[in-house]
Amino acid sequence: MLTIGQVAAYLGVTVRAVRHYHQKGLLPEPERDVSGYRRYGADAVVTLVRIRTLSDAGVPLARIEELMGASPARFSESVAAIDDDLKQQIRELKRRRSRIAELTGGDRLFLPEEVVVLLDRLQEIGLSPATVRTERDTWILLVAQYPDQVPGWALQKQAMFEDPAFQRLYLTCDQAADWDRDDPRLEALADDVNDFGGLRAPDSDGAEPILALDALVAVTLMAAQTGKPVPAWERLIDLCRARARAA
Repeated sequence: MLTIGQVAAYLGVTVRAVRHYHQKGLLPEPERDVSGYRRYGADAVVTLVRIRTLSDAGVPLARIEELMGASPARFSESVAAIDDDLKQQIRELKRRRSRIAELTGGDRLFLPEEVVVLLDRLQEIGLSPATVRTERDTWILLVAQYPDQVPGWALQKQAMFEDPAFQRLYLTCDQAADWDRDDPRLEALADDVNDFGGLRAPDSDGAEPILALDALVAVTLMAAQTGKPVPAWERLIDLCRARARAA
């Protein structure tokens, strides 16, 4: 007859584990002997071996009692079902690992390659990191709404950045974020923006292409919604729209 400590050592488990099996009703707790110790006989040790074997195989404790009292046929069916559950868990873990690996791709996880190339181009010409991040987030929103059109829009915009004048205009708009709302330079900037097609955004069916500094509209709206409005950009948009109506 063995004490709980001896049984735990023999089976390579902790005393706490044996007591947990008692609490779960998997193993009857033996009576204490005259010395006050609980003694485990051969039957208890065999039961513990079976419990540990099933547990090590991945069988949930909640199902171990069912299996230990099952007929051979029922045991095989239950083990097969548990195996199917484990296979599903393995597939899910593999899927998660794959997604984790994709995270190393940075923006490519959320955006098509055409947009990633465009964002790289914006960094190359010297656009501020804050504006690049905000434009990236704007493209993510566009992808969610217009997944099929976005690659083409990004290619159009990439082509526009081949024009040095357009690059300078984009950089000036970026710098204008730090201007005062009433800065007189905004008047001239609005004229320049309209010369490049003005400010436009996709219409409800996504038929309108990305033109000129339309992203400025989306970026400004996003900034306002997040509680970080850009007064100079808001003023610039108003000026551009006023010129478009006058024209």
